[in-house]
Amino acid sequence: MQHGNETGTTTGPEIELLMSRYQQADPGAAAALVVMLSPQLYRFLAGKMGSRTDAEDMLQDVWLRIHRVRHTYRPSEPLLPWVYAIARRVRVDNYRKRQRIASRESAAEVLPEPPRQKNAVKTDLPAFEDLVASLPESQREVLTMLKVNELNLEEVARATSSTVGAVKQKAHRAYRQLRNLLEQHQFTQVAVKGAAR
Repeated sequence: MQHGNETGTTTGPEIELLMSRYQQADPGAAAALVVMLSPQLYRFLAGKMGSRTDAEDMLQDVWLRIHRVRHTYRPSEPLLPWVYAIARRVRVDNYRKRQRIASRESAAEVLPEPPRQKNAVKTDLPAFEDLVASLPESQREVLTMLKVNELNLEEVARATSSTVGAVKQKAHRAYRQLRNLLEQHQFTQVAVKGAAR
């Protein structure tokens, strides 16, 4: 499935109109929705996945589920929260499936870590993915929807079946935790540099 390289998000009446046409069996509208929404859905699904193939499989599953339940979309409602609620469900189902499979598999032999490159460029800041990985799943999900997928608070609230207040609270806690992690990292870097002198 194509997920392209676009970085923008799609909002507005155009996608709601396409969805209404899709509900009326317009194949062109369905194809246009797939092209318009797949890049941002892929980023949402790939955010926690280590495997590109898993993210692409989940994207296909999202579109299959959308096709099966397209009649439940109400044209008077914004489309993105409805789509993201489905994508979120697919991601949760995929996670649970992987957990079941992992619990049945026997532990594999631990492979040694590859040697670190001596010429690697060092930065003083940890990678964004490493910082966000330390957040609880609900906060990481809210930040991804707000900052990566550029949904607004109301859309995130609908997609996560929560209130705007709950979304704000999760985002605020996530920002505070990230700020604390960055401050701790900065303090550690200063201490390490001071000890090296």
